[in-house]
Amino acid sequence: MTRVVLSGACGRMGSVVANLVEQQTDMQLNGGVEAFGHSRLGMPLGRGAVVCDLKTIVADADVIVEFGPTEVALEHLGLASERRKPFVLGTTGFQSGQMQEIERLAGSVPVVYAPNFSAGIAIMSRIAGEAVRLLGPGYDCEIVEMHHRHKKDAPSGTAKKLVEALGKAGEKGVTVHSIRAGDIVGDHTVILAGEGERVELTHKASSRVAFAQGVLRAIRFIKGKPNGLYSIEDVLGLKTQP
Repeated sequence: MTRVVLSGACGRMGSVVANLVEQQTDMQLNGGVEAFGHSRLGMPLGRGAVVCDLKTIVADADVIVEFGPTEVALEHLGLASERRKPFVLGTTGFQSGQMQEIERLAGSVPVVYAPNFSAGIAIMSRIAGEAVRLLGPGYDCEIVEMHHRHKKDAPSGTAKKLVEALGKAGEKGVTVHSIRAGDIVGDHTVILAGEGERVELTHKASSRVAFAQGVLRAIRFIKGKPNGLYSIEDVLGLKTQP
């Protein structure tokens, strides 16, 4: 039985993850973390409660799952590093210096970091890179990404991941167009436009359950792994495929 503690437990993503963890026969939700003053502090969550300080429940975790703000996430990762608690990190919006700190801390604790836990996005990223290689330099590449109006970071972490994949395939200077409107869960389109034709690769998330299922896979993957920074591709086994 894997004991899970969830930070950002009452947010849009955290709530879905909490619900799914409680449905698993091989996992146990031992509480969650939210900001001081949150309306749900002290309320039951799984076999624990919602608290404002991870230190008070870190001993009850085999794996910590993080969906809190960037600064909080780094603080919690530091604590996980000290206590040798495997860490699943889904927070987005990190700056380059913060990513360097994540990489440093992953030297002393296993960490899965994914700006998007969807298996579909991981596959799309791989296909987009292959499309760039096959089509060659005569095609312009742009990305359109859409999220709900409350999402703070733009471009999204997923869009940045796609830009990185396209860059590795040889496509430089990709432009990202970000749209924030309504309650859109997450849409991403890679457009490859040439003379007389274009290729569009689109992923649309209709529910956060798709992301949460990926988080469950990451929890199962990271327990017992050597220290280091892992990706969703590691979790899905994509890096071992030809």
